[in-house]
Amino acid sequence: MKGKLRHASVLALGIATALVTAVAPAQAKAASPWANCPDGAVCLYPEGQNPAQNPSQTFWSYGAHNLNGQYNYHWILNNQYGGAHAKLCSGYNGTGTCHHDMAPQHGWWTNFTPVNSVVLYVP
Repeated sequence: MKGKLRHASVLALGIATALVTAVAPAQAKAASPWANCPDGAVCLYPEGQNPAQNPSQTFWSYGAHNLNGQYNYHWILNNQYGGAHAKLCSGYNGTGTCHHDMAPQHGWWTNFTPVNSVVLYVP
């Protein structure tokens, strides 16, 4: 009887472990570079490059990244992971009106004429 009880306990523990493993949240990570934008980065592509192929600027760190000379339509892709977002702001240093909030694995084809900074952050 003792052996059967032990077997049942081991079986129950194995099932519980399998259930916990199956329900545990997966780590959100990009599978591979997206349009040559490396994992963990936000990439801005040259004016008019559609589809996005080779970024002209790559942003890695959280905070505001000021832009110069970016006009008309560009792709911007958020290839970050772990819930990190990016947004576009009309002023330098992440000031002014901010819009186009991009969750990981999202991007925008948008007019950069009014955009003067890109902000990377975790909401």
